[in-house]
Amino acid sequence: MTVGPPGDPDRSESFGEGLLGRLLDRAHELPAHLVGPVLADTVARLGGRDPQILLQDYGQQRLVPLPGEGLAGGAPQVIDDSDAGRCLLTSRPVELVLADGVRVLLPLVAGGDQSGVLAVTLDTVDDADRRLLRRIAGLIADMMQTKNGHTDLFFRTRRSEPMSVAAEIQWSLLPPLSMVTPRVTVAGVLEPAYDVAGDSFDYALNGDTFHLAMIDAMGHGLDAATMATVAIGAYRHARRISIELSEIYLFMDRAVSEQFAPDHFVTAQMMRLDTNTGRLQWVNAGHPSPMLIRRHRVVGRLDSPTTLPVGFGGAQPQVSEVMLDAGDRVLCFTDGLVEEHQSGQEEFGEEQLIDWVNRLERADREVRTVVRDLSHTLKRARDNATSDDATLVLVEWRG
Repeated sequence: MTVGPPGDPDRSESFGEGLLGRLLDRAHELPAHLVGPVLADTVARLGGRDPQILLQDYGQQRLVPLPGEGLAGGAPQVIDDSDAGRCLLTSRPVELVLADGVRVLLPLVAGGDQSGVLAVTLDTVDDADRRLLRRIAGLIADMMQTKNGHTDLFFRTRRSEPMSVAAEIQWSLLPPLSMVTPRVTVAGVLEPAYDVAGDSFDYALNGDTFHLAMIDAMGHGLDAATMATVAIGAYRHARRISIELSEIYLFMDRAVSEQFAPDHFVTAQMMRLDTNTGRLQWVNAGHPSPMLIRRHRVVGRLDSPTTLPVGFGGAQPQVSEVMLDAGDRVLCFTDGLVEEHQSGQEEFGEEQLIDWVNRLERADREVRTVVRDLSHTLKRARDNATSDDATLVLVEWRG
């Protein structure tokens, strides 16, 4: 061990640093298909075996094993009925005592978005093992996120049924489905996951300001996906040049009207949240009003003057405003969620939506879990009818 002059910090490499360092040193040039072998080597040095990476499918129903040399395979696991699913939904490690050791399940979290679960078996587990495994899981999650843009491996694993071209376009357009930060949390879900076309959303956290937009392009298929792409692209451009919400609407309106026929339109909702103060501003262009959830109950709708949908040449809209309390949540949704109905029967409606929100909202439930459960529960309540895109986005201001 090399020791410097008196007072200098100890720069020698510990076992843990060496273990994590081998991952870091190789990460930048590592092809996606070699993540498995590198993980297996790292786990073996810790005394572990049978590493498994389980990725959440696009429908958020199952956890699917990532194939690869060094990785344990197996059948997909149902999220709502498995220990790995419990790890995913709670974002907490799970330890299972087996006949030949302990199976440790850890959430794969990158940037607040949880993509799946890492599973490893060790003979015994102590606090040092738990600390190293937690950090290994974090590095693997980050590694997979950075490599996702130049491989189809993770996409193919997550796709559990055929996906339309329009849906492929929409998924490539989306940001991560969730983001967790100390002051604001957001999570969204799209249905039908494998055939969504016109619905989309986008968000960004720039300093102390959180931005969110949700859109619903008219029609279905590739036409709707193309229009949604233009609308989201125009929103991102306008947001990045730091113009006001009302001007963002005008910018999006011009972009859509210049590219599509006069009868084509996109309903939209744009929000801006000051994460320091809780001041929420929004513009509504034909969307259902968002719902305000306080102390885990819907306390009202965020009604506001609406302007024409994007593409119809509406006037500069009025910006609405409300002050949130710490812990408040805002639920945004597209009309496909509440207008669905069985043949000859009434629409599902906002009152039923409110009822289900109040049933599923609890203090111990994360935004990501609430949105997923709400989407799946509402779909079952509609007898799995999904003739239109249906999107939910839930934002929590933590104060």
